[in-house]
Amino acid sequence: MLENFSKYCLFINAGIQRSVAYRMNFLIYRMADICGALVSYYLWQAIYRSSTETKLGNFTVQEMSLYVFLSAFASVFISTYVSGNIGEEIKEGSIAVRLLKPISFIGTYLFDEIGSKLIQVSVSALPILGGLCIFQIINPNTLPFNIMNLILFLVSLVLSYLLNFFFNVCFGYTAFVLQSLWGANLLKSSIISFMSGVLIPLSFFPTAIKNLFTILPFSSLIYTPVMIYLGKYNTEQLIKALLIQIVWIIFFYILSKIIWKFVINRLVVQGG
Repeated sequence: MLENFSKYCLFINAGIQRSVAYRMNFLIYRMADICGALVSYYLWQAIYRSSTETKLGNFTVQEMSLYVFLSAFASVFISTYVSGNIGEEIKEGSIAVRLLKPISFIGTYLFDEIGSKLIQVSVSALPILGGLCIFQIINPNTLPFNIMNLILFLVSLVLSYLLNFFFNVCFGYTAFVLQSLWGANLLKSSIISFMSGVLIPLSFFPTAIKNLFTILPFSSLIYTPVMIYLGKYNTEQLIKALLIQIVWIIFFYILSKIIWKFVINRLVVQGG
């Protein structure tokens, strides 16, 4: 793939162009991300005000506020539409054109997403992540800003994106058999939102369920990078969390190769 990187640069450019082509649609989605975070923020504020405890799930109200907005930023960063695209292209029949290209089938999706991701993250980083960093610097009593935690957070986010991408590649390949993934994608998104800690931090669950969710791949998507930023992990826990992410990336990458060998012979083009 690296030998043909110049070819993949075209897909990066295509992703950028597509993101800026429909500016209003793009801005509405980003506004929806921020509005969703604000709704969660005010909900948790109300929960803490109605509680007599200063900490819930081992989070202070300030830490929970940071958790809400960090998870919102992380959700934008790791989002991928590869499974939906594979499903739609199989349904329409346009996947035949992609298969004819003399480059990696999955590489075309990955670099296309990298292009669109550059725009998405740059737009979201300033109001969300940048705002949180400035807030911490101005108000060190809430949670002191730690540059190392920020760097490790970004490293973990990159691993989370790769994990989410290859997981969705494996999921998208089922479209070769099912032909349509619209309903399955909705179910998958709901399960991931619940098990990744977007809706509720995993520390709020009973210990047995929390431990189970922690070793599953979904907790590595949102919960792990956010907990790293908040400094909730010691050195041993940090190394273990990053290793779990890497192991799941390798697992789904290898699994995608295995599934590909089976499903490519089952391709049925429905469109024209």
